[in-house]
This record gives sequence, C-alpha cells and structure tokens, in this order.
Amino acid sequence: MNLVVPTRPNATLHTHERPLCGPLGPDSPAQGMLPATVSPGRRVVGGMAIATTAFAVQKSTARFYGDHGWLKTYHSFSFAEYVDPANMQWGALRVFNDDRVAPGKGFPTHPHANMEIVTYVFDGKLEHRDTLGSHGIVEAGGVQYMSAGTGLRHSEYNASSERELHFVQMWVLPGQLNAQPTYGQFDFDRAARHNRWLVVASGEVHAAPIRLTQTATLRVAQLESAHVTHLFGPERFGFLFVGKGTATVIARERAGDVHTAKLGAGDAVRMRQIDSLEVSGDAELVFWDVPPVRA
Repeated sequence: MNLVVPTRPNATLHTHERPLCGPLGPDSPAQGMLPATVSPGRRVVGGMAIATTAFAVQKSTARFYGDHGWLKTYHSFSFAEYVDPANMQWGALRVFNDDRVAPGKGFPTHPHANMEIVTYVFDGKLEHRDTLGSHGIVEAGGVQYMSAGTGLRHSEYNASSERELHFVQMWVLPGQLNAQPTYGQFDFDRAARHNRWLVVASGEVHAAPIRLTQTATLRVAQLESAHVTHLFGPERFGFLFVGKGTATVIARERAGDVHTAKLGAGDAVRMRQIDSLEVSGDAELVFWDVPPVRA
C-alpha cells in the first residue's frame, strides 16, 4: 500500500516576517527578513505519518506554498515561515525548495554555514555573487554549488529582465563541520542527462563533478519515452522529484513488496528500505540517494 503524504492543518505557520533566504543552520536564526503570504492548512506536508514508511508520495499541492510577489516558492520540508518539527528532513536531505523568481528580482546577500547547498536550474538564468569573490550565471540544466563550511554570504538573482527563473535549491547536512567554504558551477550538455542518470554531486561517486562532504549523491535525468533505474544500498533514503512532465515510478522493497505511483510536475516520492527503483515516462527528474543522518 502506498502512502500519500497528507496536509497538516495543525502545522505552525508563521505569517509574520521570517527569513526567506534561509538560516545559518537547520535551527538557527537568520537575517534578511521578508514578508510572506501563506495558505494555512492547504499546502503543508505532514512528516509524522511518513517517519517509518517505505514509500510516500508528496503531491505538488501538498507542499507548503509561499507567494511573496516576486517569488513563488514551494517547500518540501520545514523552512523559514513554514515550521513543522515532524517534517524537518529526509535522511541527510534537509531542504528542497522549488522556486520561481520574477525577472530582475532575487535574494539579497545573506549568510550560510555548515551546509552543502546545490541549486539546479530548470528555466532561466541564475546569477550568484558571494564573499569569496565568486560570480557566475547558470542557465537551464546547470548547477551551482556551495559548501558553506565556516560561513559565507551570497546573493542569488534572476539574471534576466524578461524571463521568469525556475530552480530547485537543495541543502544536505554536511559530513564535515567547519570546513573551508567553497563555490562552484557547472553547465552540462543536454545529452549527458538525456534518457539516463547524470551524477551531478556526490560524496561517494568519485567521478562526480561536484564533491560533497556527505555520503549523498544527486542525479538528474531528462526522459523522453524512456526509463532509468537505480539500486539502493542498505539503510539508504531516496527522494525523487519531478520538475517537469509525468513519470511512473516502480519501487521494490527488499522484503518483496512493490510500490507504484504516477507523478506529475512538482510531485515527489520519499523512499527507504527500497532495493530497486525504476522511473519511466517523459519527465525531468531530480533524485537524491542519501544516508540516514539526523540534524
């Protein structure tokens, strides 16, 4: 039986000003206050019900949604003005934010520390500046990466004055604290992810262009009437997100149970105690394989 992650009307929603840019750590205060308009009881995911399940679907409309005018954002986990202690993370995956930024707008300079931050662009151009002196623009299919370590400050803006920017920003708990901060960006050919997994970032796959300090791996794929597969190691957690299109998921537990789901754009599925995964359809996929680390 597959579990659909429910909404949580009793989750705490702070509609007063809270940091949207993100905190220094999972529980610490931050700077850069911005107002938010939220939808209480409608787009809030519940975490308690999925704590021990092997396969849980999170529909797009079950996520927390914040409309800030220039920014429309969905949070898969507790973040900023959405507070839900039962939905803090999935294994080492701490944040998964699906953001759309208006032309010319963005996040002003704000701090991060002790977090691995990876941003994948679906559409548009994302511009980055930081206190390390880094500056770059990443387009669709490209990735920006920060290992925040001992701390740095950065800004993120839509580099276009005409087109909306769409990206997902993902935070992974680090495997090493207080490391030297680093920044990098990569542009990938579409062929590298066409109908196959492209390993983007990893602390376990040596060929990954982005090295994480955590034993987590990020893969992306763009399917056109095709399928991809994945085998999990013991005690691993999986998080699959459909950025565009539609996909069919088949997941097999080590105990023999089989789970299936049809996912659309914005939908995700959380997995644990899964042996193998198969995904088919016409879709742009973002997939994390992470260890069972807690904050």
